Amino acid sequence: MERVLAELCGTSPARPLPLWEGDTAGHCFTQLVLSALPHAFLAVLSACHWGTPRWVDPGWRLRLAAAFLLSIFPLLDLLPVVLPPGAGPGPIGLEVLAGCVAAVAWTSHSLALWALSHSPHGRSRGPWALALAAFLPAPALVLTLLWHCQQGTFLPPVLPGPLARLCLLILQLAAVLAYGLGWAAPGGPSPEPWTHEPFLSSVGQESEVAEDGESWLSRLSYAWLGPLLRLRQPEDTCRLPHRLHPAYVARAFQAHWQEDTQLWRALYGAFGRCYLALGLLKLVGTMLGFSGPLLLSLLVGFLEEGQEPLSHGLLYALGLAGSAVLGAVLQNQYGYEVRKVTLQARGAVLNILYRKALHLGPRRPPTGEVLNFLGTDSERLLNFTGSFHEAWGLPLQLAITLYLLYQQVGLAFVGGLVLALLLVPVNKVIATRIMASNQEMLQHKDARVKLMTELLSGIRVIKFFGWEQAMATRVEACRAQELGRLRVIKYLDAACVYLWAALPVVISIVIFITYVLMGHQLTATKVFTALALVRMLILPLNNFPWVINGLLEAKVSLDRIQRFLDLPNYNPQAYYSPEPPSEPSTVLELHEALFSWDPIGSSQETFISHLKVKKGTLVGIVGKVGCGKSSLLAAITGELHRLGGRVAVWGLSKGFGLATQEPWIQFATIRDNILFGKMFNAQLYREVLEACALNEDLSVLPAGDQTEVGEKGVTLSGGQRARIALARAVYQEKELYLLDDPLAAVDADVASHLLHKCILGVLSHTTRLLCTHRTEYLEKADVVLLLEAGRLVQAGPPSEILPLVQAVPKTQAEDGQVPGSGVAPLEQSLEDTSEGPAVEQSTCGRLLQEESKKEGAVALHVYRAYWRAVGCVLALVILLSLLLMQATRNAADWWLSYWISQLRAGGNGSGEVPASATQGPSGLFSPKLLLFSPASLCTPVFPLPTVAPNGSSDVSFYLTVYATIAGINSLCTLLRAVLFAAGTLRAAATLHCRLLRRVLQAPVSFFDSTPTGRVVNRFSSDVACVDDSLPFLLNILLANAAGLLGLLAVLGSGLPWLLLLLPPLSIVYYRVQRHYRASSRELRRLSSLTLSPLYTHLADTLAGLPVLRAAGATYRFEEENQHLLELNQRCQFASCATIQWLDIRLQLIGAVVVSAIAGIALVQHQQGLANPGLVGLVLSYALSLTGLLSGLVSSFTQTEVMLVSVERLEEYSRDLAQEPQGRRLQVHHPPPQLASWLTQGSVEFQDVVLVYRPGLPHALDGVTFRVQPGEKLGIVGRTASGKSSLFLVLFRLVEPSAGRVLLDGVDTSQLDLTELRSQLAIIPQEPFLFSGTVRENLDPWGQHEDRALWQVLEQCHLSEVVVSIGGLDSEVGERGRSLSLGQRQLLCLARALLTDAKILCIDEATASVDQKTDQLLQQTICQRFANKTVLTIAHRLNTILNSDRVLVLHAGRVIGLDTPTSLHDQGHSMFQQLLQSGLEEATAPP
Repeated sequence: MERVLAELCGTSPARPLPLWEGDTAGHCFTQLVLSALPHAFLAVLSACHWGTPRWVDPGWRLRLAAAFLLSIFPLLDLLPVVLPPGAGPGPIGLEVLAGCVAAVAWTSHSLALWALSHSPHGRSRGPWALALAAFLPAPALVLTLLWHCQQGTFLPPVLPGPLARLCLLILQLAAVLAYGLGWAAPGGPSPEPWTHEPFLSSVGQESEVAEDGESWLSRLSYAWLGPLLRLRQPEDTCRLPHRLHPAYVARAFQAHWQEDTQLWRALYGAFGRCYLALGLLKLVGTMLGFSGPLLLSLLVGFLEEGQEPLSHGLLYALGLAGSAVLGAVLQNQYGYEVRKVTLQARGAVLNILYRKALHLGPRRPPTGEVLNFLGTDSERLLNFTGSFHEAWGLPLQLAITLYLLYQQVGLAFVGGLVLALLLVPVNKVIATRIMASNQEMLQHKDARVKLMTELLSGIRVIKFFGWEQAMATRVEACRAQELGRLRVIKYLDAACVYLWAALPVVISIVIFITYVLMGHQLTATKVFTALALVRMLILPLNNFPWVINGLLEAKVSLDRIQRFLDLPNYNPQAYYSPEPPSEPSTVLELHEALFSWDPIGSSQETFISHLKVKKGTLVGIVGKVGCGKSSLLAAITGELHRLGGRVAVWGLSKGFGLATQEPWIQFATIRDNILFGKMFNAQLYREVLEACALNEDLSVLPAGDQTEVGEKGVTLSGGQRARIALARAVYQEKELYLLDDPLAAVDADVASHLLHKCILGVLSHTTRLLCTHRTEYLEKADVVLLLEAGRLVQAGPPSEILPLVQAVPKTQAEDGQVPGSGVAPLEQSLEDTSEGPAVEQSTCGRLLQEESKKEGAVALHVYRAYWRAVGCVLALVILLSLLLMQATRNAADWWLSYWISQLRAGGNGSGEVPASATQGPSGLFSPKLLLFSPASLCTPVFPLPTVAPNGSSDVSFYLTVYATIAGINSLCTLLRAVLFAAGTLRAAATLHCRLLRRVLQAPVSFFDSTPTGRVVNRFSSDVACVDDSLPFLLNILLANAAGLLGLLAVLGSGLPWLLLLLPPLSIVYYRVQRHYRASSRELRRLSSLTLSPLYTHLADTLAGLPVLRAAGATYRFEEENQHLLELNQRCQFASCATIQWLDIRLQLIGAVVVSAIAGIALVQHQQGLANPGLVGLVLSYALSLTGLLSGLVSSFTQTEVMLVSVERLEEYSRDLAQEPQGRRLQVHHPPPQLASWLTQGSVEFQDVVLVYRPGLPHALDGVTFRVQPGEKLGIVGRTASGKSSLFLVLFRLVEPSAGRVLLDGVDTSQLDLTELRSQLAIIPQEPFLFSGTVRENLDPWGQHEDRALWQVLEQCHLSEVVVSIGGLDSEVGERGRSLSLGQRQLLCLARALLTDAKILCIDEATASVDQKTDQLLQQTICQRFANKTVLTIAHRLNTILNSDRVLVLHAGRVIGLDTPTSLHDQGHSMFQQLLQSGLEEATAPP
């Protein structure tokens, strides 16, 4: 190489590259180092920006012109050089090389500037690094100009060649100056530092596609990511690369997915080959990891011996720099590509999970369990991608390290290796226990999330009953079981950490003792090299358990997901007969059809021997509660298991019009709910609104049909929900309609309207099956079916069938009595249209509040919250044990260094020989091999003498002290591992408990305006993060921080001048990590923000599955899921890319630092100033420090990202509004034991005014009335009259704006909510049952004996049903799925009968039961509550005609309060009108 340089530069081989020539820099040095290298860097950096341009153009003409001229001038400058007689100052070859490199660089830069100047986004000057690189060659131009001045090129005799070169040189300097001027003053309007322009614009402007169209250099350096690192919303992120787009991923996966295919096989077929190919990158990167220590060893040997030619030193330095850069790039690209494959697999898994949910058969897992598949199991499954290649890469590293260790200490290493291998079976046992505990923990987590989902669904009823504490106790019981398993996992993890953290010192002691006992001499070379190798040996052994654990967790989650995917599908081809009904006029035919809710028929079966339904007929279906009416409709839609027989439907592909008994409403506008994805047809839409009696309701809503309704329609009344669900079905224009009691929750006027305008009007040309208990509406039916115990017992015209089920003879109506089927004109349920959420609704009707997202750094209070959750004392003890652990580790290293120094001082006459002389036949694997490796973090390295054998007593003394220090270190390590596990467990328990308590005390308005998925996301993903991910990363962060402190302590005490490198290095690191951390935090928040809609959408889909299928909307919902998934994947992808963006910069900074030190060492060596020992120290510690800082930044950033979950939990735990609690009247006791302060039962409203939001009309306007103790008060009124608002104010679910409510003379606003609600009872219109036993649903507090429970069940005619499902301890299923809706209402009635409350509120609790049962129940209520105050919101008039008085409300005001008889006798009163409408309906001719 010296000869090549000498020939190129025209110098002597002894000094091929002189730094100085006379009074100026050497021309060859200037051209090669100061010109060619910066130009090459400029060319490479410019090439990074040849891809999709990203910066805005305010006028870059000057820079472009200057760059273009600078690409021409070097070529013109070559003319005087190549033409005779030549113009110097250097050889032709040197000048041509420098000129060509400069021309290529400026050409590349011109192209980059052109691309940047045509960009629509970004900052005005482009990237500052690119502009800075353009000025790097300027010093070479200035030095060349100085050379010309010294040579007197201007002085006579003037030679044309040199003069031309001088003129071109001046022009180049002028062009560089012009370039600088163009950069400093761009000439356009000065832009903001960052103008926020969403990358997804509503005006058709699309965000850029990441990577696609970028140059390979831009991809390697992630230059394309620069402008995207500042974002605020999910839409701001760039679009996904083509191969990551959900549509592409779904196609690739579906090509390998068939029914009954194993999930892992399909994933392998779609993405496995690409993933396995990445193993080559991993292999090369691993090999390059060992090249660094080898080249360092060779370089130090070169400096130490001084006998090799300079070219060898240059090669070693260049090899060191090249291997560092190449290794960094390969490892980085490996990590990036693995993450992209992970995202592909994630997209495929989430997509197939949703698709499976859409096609689930009747056997469905609980919603909470499916949500866990989405949040927890999918993430655990995808951990496989990070663990698989490590599973073979770590053993490979282990094998190479063992070989190198053998080269150092011979067979002595076997003792330490045996000790390490002995821990492998121990680790296997621990890993097995961890996996078993993991499975149990996930089951408890499923149960907790399922219970939490149910709790949020029924939060209103829970608040009415004052059950917050009881439900919290149940959730906390699930959480306690989950934490019990987590505690086992964490302490087993702590045992793993302890074993592997203490292992290096123990193995070192074993190796040294074995080595001495074998008769060998112990030297500094052997000690420190063996220590470095042991540390490298521990790394794969330490990581291997985590890798295996990751694989095992992935296997557990894969099995759980596979079981879900293996559930039977909804298969209409197999369910329905392929042949149409036997007669053309028949639309539905069932023959010997047997159905059941489970595949083996253990639940009640539905058997239809023979049924034919003609086209265009109205078929009524009647029967007692639980007789199978809803099951028959579900059987027709395919939602049951068909165990036998035949089901034939005409026009099956067109679907059904389905209105379920429990209306399913989406969290959307009313119009969107009705249209349900169908194109808007104004005329049809108006007809449907009119037919479903919705016009009057829409007129009073804030934004008409653009008003958003709450999740599951909680902001609407029961009647409004039923009518919107009916309108949705009608708007779909189907041929066959299945209507499951849509008239139950509406008043007589509205029911009559729906019957005549909708069922007998708009739908008159269709076939309709109508289930109802209100038999008077079936008199116009063509056929009526009578069901009993799941069997079709009779079918015929209404005149034959209806008398069998009517509770009251029709003649009573003719005598002026209101029949039991009459309906009071009320349809406001507990969820009145104008209650809680109205507070949240804006004037445009928007109810859904965008999920808040914090910005900037994680606030200090979040750190404080986690510190307090751990416990201040415990946190301090953890930190103290951590510092003690690091201090004893450093003390052990110091003791070894002291030992070696004593050996060196007391060595015998054999003296010292150069370390190179001790090199054995190992050749390349020399004793210096890893002396300066990154692994020797805290080892003070001394010059490497070899000494004579030491005395056995000295060795015994030194080893004893070393073993003692190691033992103390082991104890500190154990203490720290156990305490850390205890602290993080305590934090997990505390944060969940605070969150649960706060959420349960939130007002109902919060739940109405917040999707359940958003809250469940906190209790699922964020809690899982606090349980597991955060402690894991925090552990790594604390270890890195302690390691850095120990390293700085050793550096400061051993070589203080090395600390001078820290300030500039710290500044660079600070800038990089600050830029990254800001983006990383935002991306984590955006990921959580975009994950909640996925949860909500999946939960919504599972709830409305029958309606989706019936309407044929599954494809649209799948598309919507893909859109939501794409948004989340975009955030995930951006997050992955920013991690790699940080990683490559940290790695390259480290490589540059080491390369620069090596280069300086070579320059010093050439000058005869290099000290090999100090150079080796500088290199080893620089490399160690860089690696440790990199780990610290990464772990700190990831910990901060995980702390976003704590921030989100704290957001609810701190900032969530709370219900006003009032004060207690006596000492605190649990609610069941509260002494009763309500002894009489009088209720008094005094001028109560209720306004849900300023600007809305008063829901209650000066309501004043008094109910005497024991009085029975009926409450009637039309829609939005304020009936339900009375109950809301009474129970203080909302607070009145003015006035007060008195119970026995006590102002309710002064009472504690638990005390108030525990003394009141309510029977809601919509029954709420949670997962659990019949006993738990009846008596959550466990106050009553079995005899009392059976007594109320008997009174509610439920005892036979409860016996049939297994007694009081039988499970009722999720939200009471094992019972019919009517049976659920009866169970809620039984719950109220158990109470000793003096005041009972009834909100039409028997709408879904047949008339005979209703009559019996009314008698039961009268008997059981004879001496108690009863307030009844009436839908069936017979429930209030026996009341003592009736309260008539209109527009929030009391317009009548008297006995039913007096109100009836008042001419033209509203009450009389309501009675008349009920009477007319009852007596309408068939």
